[in-house]
Amino acid sequence: MSKLWDDLKENMKDWSNSAVEKAEEMSRIAMAKTEEMTRISKIKFEIHQLQRDMNRAYEELGKLAYSHTKKDHMATFSGNTDFFEIVSRVDQIKEEIAVKELDIEKIKQEYGIEDHELNSNQEGTDPSSYQDVEGQPESQLKSKEKIEEISTE
Repeated sequence: MSKLWDDLKENMKDWSNSAVEKAEEMSRIAMAKTEEMTRISKIKFEIHQLQRDMNRAYEELGKLAYSHTKKDHMATFSGNTDFFEIVSRVDQIKEEIAVKELDIEKIKQEYGIEDHELNSNQEGTDPSSYQDVEGQPESQLKSKEKIEEISTE
């Protein structure tokens, strides 16, 4: 009976050590994945900021085109440095976005992160999904406000 008890105690030690090792390994994996998902979220936020900058540049471009056409009665922009500076800024922003999207893909491939894992962890964090009191997305409201503002000028 003593031998049986000693064997049982020894097996329990082995099992508990194995369980602790597995738990530590799983913990390390989870932490690494969480860190990488945080990096991806940060890059996605940077992309969002770049997209906002690009939208501002498009808005500037539209205002420039409107004023150029309305005041100067010209529809061509050859020689207009402001126009080409804005166009080149938009192109530069698009390139920065593409680089950041590639960074995200590299991280996802390197750490085996699937799109559905990212989407389930980031639900409700997309600023364009926020809604106002009337139920319209904020981005639509801001667009309507800008249209009304421009039409009253």
